[in-house]
Amino acid sequence: MKKTVSLICLAACMILLLCGCRIVRVEEEERKPLEYTVINQREIPAEVLSLIEEKKAKEFQMTYQSGEDMYLMKGYGQQMSGGYSIQVEELSGTSNGVFFKTRLLGPKDDSLKGEPSYPYIVVKTAYREESVLFE
Repeated sequence: MKKTVSLICLAACMILLLCGCRIVRVEEEERKPLEYTVINQREIPAEVLSLIEEKKAKEFQMTYQSGEDMYLMKGYGQQMSGGYSIQVEELSGTSNGVFFKTRLLGPKDDSLKGEPSYPYIVVKTAYREESVLFE
C-alpha cells in the first residue's frame, strides 16, 4: 500500500513538473543591434577609471550609469605582454535584456615581451533599464 501511494505521488510530481516546464518556457526575442561608441581612455569618466583601476588585475565586467548614458566595461585581467586588442562582437537588446559580447585578440607578434598589460574596453550606449548579460 505504501509503495502504491509513493508511486502515485512520484507520478503526480513528475506530471506537474513536466506541465510546469511547458508553461515556463519563454521564446527568445530577436536581438536588435544597439548603437554604441568605444570610449578612448581620455574620455572615460573619472569614476569609471577608478573602478577599472580597482578591478583590472583580474577579469571583470561592470556597468555604470551616468545620466542618460550607460557604460559597459569588460576587462581581461593581467596578460604577459602588450599588443592585445578587444573586438566587440555584439551589443544588442531585447525587451528582456542587453547582450554584450567581446573577444580578446592576442598580439600579432608572439615574440612580444615586456611589461604585463591589462586590456579592457569601455563602451558607451544609451541607458536601458534591462539587465546586461556579458557573453
